[in-house]
Amino acid sequence: MSTITTKDADDSKHHCAACGDSDDGGGSLKACTACNLVKYCNRTCQVAHRPAHKKACKNRLAELFDEKLFKQPPPNEDCPICYLRLPTDLEQSMYQSCCGKMLCYGCVHAHVAAAAITEKFKCIFCRTKATSSHEEDIERIKKRVEANDAMAMVNLGTYYQLGMMGLRQDNAKALELFHKSAKLGNHHAHFNLSVCYQNGSIVEKDTRKATYHEQLAAMAGDVQARYNLGCEEGNASNMDRAYKHWMISANDGYDLAMKEIQEGYKRGFVTKDGYEKTMCAYGNSIDEMKSNDRDRYSAHLIKPN
Repeated sequence: MSTITTKDADDSKHHCAACGDSDDGGGSLKACTACNLVKYCNRTCQVAHRPAHKKACKNRLAELFDEKLFKQPPPNEDCPICYLRLPTDLEQSMYQSCCGKMLCYGCVHAHVAAAAITEKFKCIFCRTKATSSHEEDIERIKKRVEANDAMAMVNLGTYYQLGMMGLRQDNAKALELFHKSAKLGNHHAHFNLSVCYQNGSIVEKDTRKATYHEQLAAMAGDVQARYNLGCEEGNASNMDRAYKHWMISANDGYDLAMKEIQEGYKRGFVTKDGYEKTMCAYGNSIDEMKSNDRDRYSAHLIKPN
């Protein structure tokens, strides 16, 4: 029986997948730009080999995409005041239109409670005086948009979408700003676009585009988008993919995803090792986002009966 040597395998890399011609290691063959699995000596050979290669190419593209999709994204950036991870819930942070910083409400609340009356209405990062009108705030945000501030684009787009802050409702302008922010990689923008395309609220409904932006949001670190992808896979009975999404979301401290993992462990969808690792990562994320000031802010929001 003949065997394939390492030299034979290396030599196959230097032959055209269609005609078999060799470049003798000279590098004249061009790889398939989609999957990089095979090489061709010219465009004619690539076109001729397409029917035979199409399935393998498609499968490899799906594998490469899943590698990106199911990779744990980096955590949220830190609050520039307390240097703790910003909460995953956007409503627990505050955007500063003066300097473009995202601050946790724990720091904002602590500042307001402790500062002298003359300092209460200044940005606690750049010390700029707070705006006194919607018009002034919008003017600041527009300047941040001109400076390519992706979060400013999301906020201004939301104001146009909802007709807030003295602006007339303008869905076209909102979409333009969301798309511009998304191109800069902002996961909030991708999530907003996924919702818009899913609901057909301010743009024609398009489930394909909704999924596309939802996936990009998840890959950029949006825990809610990741959780939603898990729900969609679960509804389609793709339980393995569903729990992969929920594990990634839970690892970043998302409560609803952690509940799904706990339920999945009880039902046998999640292994003991997977459950313990996810629980540990979830706990670490919660600890990294926790502070006394943030707890005091949350308690301040709870009104007595």
